[in-house]
Amino acid sequence: METKLARISQLSYENRNNPTFRFLSLAHLIDMKMLIDCHRNMDKDKAVGVDGITKEAYSEHLNENLEDLLDRMKRNAYKPKPARRVYIPKDNGKTRPLSIYCYEDKLVQEAIRRILEAIFEPLFYDEMMGFRPKRSCHQALRKLNVMLERRYTNYVLDADIKGFFNHLDHDWIMKFIGSKVKDPNFLRIIKRMLKAGIMEDYQYEPTEEGSGQGSVCSPVIANIYMHYVLLWWFHERVRPALKGYTGIIVYADDFVVCFQYKDQAVRFYESLKRRMENFGLSLEEEKSRLLEFGRFAAENRELAGKGKPETFNFLGFTHYCSKSRNGKFRVKRKTSRKKFAKKSREINRKLCQMRTLPVPVIIFKLNQILTGYYHYYGITDNSKSLNNFYYTVRKRLFYWLNRRSQKKSYSWEGFNEMMKAYPLKRPRIYVSIYG
Repeated sequence: METKLARISQLSYENRNNPTFRFLSLAHLIDMKMLIDCHRNMDKDKAVGVDGITKEAYSEHLNENLEDLLDRMKRNAYKPKPARRVYIPKDNGKTRPLSIYCYEDKLVQEAIRRILEAIFEPLFYDEMMGFRPKRSCHQALRKLNVMLERRYTNYVLDADIKGFFNHLDHDWIMKFIGSKVKDPNFLRIIKRMLKAGIMEDYQYEPTEEGSGQGSVCSPVIANIYMHYVLLWWFHERVRPALKGYTGIIVYADDFVVCFQYKDQAVRFYESLKRRMENFGLSLEEEKSRLLEFGRFAAENRELAGKGKPETFNFLGFTHYCSKSRNGKFRVKRKTSRKKFAKKSREINRKLCQMRTLPVPVIIFKLNQILTGYYHYYGITDNSKSLNNFYYTVRKRLFYWLNRRSQKKSYSWEGFNEMMKAYPLKRPRIYVSIYG
């Protein structure tokens, strides 16, 4: 199967500039071998869909279940079940809808994801960084750093799309995928998946737009949408018409565009709004803004009496203008206030839940959380924020250990002695932006 997918990727790459090239037969690739491999790689601890079937339950009669699924797909009788909708909290106090799909539908989604990825990965631009193999947030930050420090960037457009996954237009999704796929059976499965609907409070709701967050193949569908709506347009239509330097970096629905000249940035911003509207999308006005940023921003704003250069947030970091030790322009980053506060609240809730456990167990679990946090936020110039987070965790630990009973368990001196025996993991820089 890997050989077949590799061959599809090769054909896609070889014909990336051929607008008439289409893949005519893809549905047959979803066979017993592929579905078994998808099953093996599926997380057994994921939440169950409306049918309540877990991976373990599906495995009891795996071959029979997969044979029945394949038979229905061949007869065009396969219809995905509605997704179960739940809500998870967002940083701003609002909630984000999450779709929980049935296990069998997850298998089909994973198969579709593999095929779509094989077709479209060779077509995506390098600036598309989210939900792609061998790409990461840190690589996106390195690319952005080059754009800000080594290119002629004087203005930055920090943009965010409003309710991106919930407002993807189904007709445009099918047109974008259909630009490279002409297999009606394969396209039918995708369309039925998009139209499967949701169950909320035991009520069925049709899905007329969007690709549910929680779907295995939503990330690649989102990338396909952004490829045609934004990046293809930027490279083929916008950049050739603009003067001076322009650069872009995209991570899912969050993107940053750099400009040399302000008038070009303003012109692009207005065109971008119209472009998004044409495809059923809109920018989040509160999160999207054009700001002066770059090597001359501090001097220009000081002369104009506007104070320090503005900052912007991207991928959980606040980016700000600064200088190196030898006085040269540098872009530095620190953990954004919103992300810092959110993680601090999560730690507080976790400690409240764990407060009755033995101290070694609490410290072990805390160190697991801290390790993950440091690996993401431990980047060049962010030492101060990391240390602040470390001491915040220490303070909350001290507080909750003293809430285990009516009697105070530790003084600060006793707590510090205990920490010598069971130390919290110290922060350090794991990622170099210049690496």
